[in-house]
Amino acid sequence: MTSSVDCIVPSILDIHRAAERIVGWAKQTPVMTSQGLDRLSGAQIYFKCENFQRTGSFKMRGASNAILQIPDALCERGVVTHSSGNHAAALACAAQRRGIPAYIVMPHNAPLAKRETAAGYGAKIELCDPTMAAREEAWRRVHAATNATLVHPYDDSAVIAGQGTAALELLMEAPDLEAIIAPVSGGGLLSGTAIAAKATLPNIQVFGAEPEMADDATRSFRSGQLEPLLSSNTIADGLRATLCQRTLNIILAHVDDLQTVSETQIIEATKLIWRYLKIVAEPSGAVPLALVLAQPSRFAGRRVGLIVSGGNLDLERLPWQM
Repeated sequence: MTSSVDCIVPSILDIHRAAERIVGWAKQTPVMTSQGLDRLSGAQIYFKCENFQRTGSFKMRGASNAILQIPDALCERGVVTHSSGNHAAALACAAQRRGIPAYIVMPHNAPLAKRETAAGYGAKIELCDPTMAAREEAWRRVHAATNATLVHPYDDSAVIAGQGTAALELLMEAPDLEAIIAPVSGGGLLSGTAIAAKATLPNIQVFGAEPEMADDATRSFRSGQLEPLLSSNTIADGLRATLCQRTLNIILAHVDDLQTVSETQIIEATKLIWRYLKIVAEPSGAVPLALVLAQPSRFAGRRVGLIVSGGNLDLERLPWQM
């Protein structure tokens, strides 16, 4: 397993090996379609429903792939990470399954459901201020005290390879896609998706979708260098992290374009998924659909795969009611 200090990029072979490695740890999630949403969008959409994944998001894929590659000699020390929620729950679940401790740093504004899920798997939770600087400082402090292995949410080639397995599954079920869209935060899912998609279908277009209120990835894509996250006050709480150099490099090499969507568009897309697919998707997972609906001229008449990244939210406190 790689650490956050290197910049190793996983290959399609790494993603195929990850798919074999995580059998029994992560589910093969369903791909859903909707005639109603096809009519609304003008596209033929295939939804890869990672909200049905263990712990409720795609993060179980990368966390499992990373956990399974930790040497036995290091397991007693456990693992440490920082996360706004979904990676926290996934890493806690994978760590419990392998029988090792998990130390999780979470921002205090992370949804209660995500905090409770991670704690339910036995993770030791430490809350911090909702900034990347606070997260980094907190996990480094925990690491110094425990010497646990860092499993970064996205700056880790094993994690990226694991996330890419979702696109592999989608392309097996819908092998003639013309485009695939993933939400982008730290870039692990989009990076893995892009590597898997371009290696499988070289002519496919890969797009990243991001909230306007957390648009560092889009600005970084335009400038070709890491740009700071100026604001993260978005309803899509799972998309508040920033790219790292590794994920930016992959995105620049393999992604065709990044585009942003508004908070209103994200809310509408979330409600449409609930209405037409009859499933619970969190706002972060609806961002790709929001992009399709916002740019009909780009996607109309095309076969488009969307990664619905997760379905974890507080049902007593829906994001659009806050």
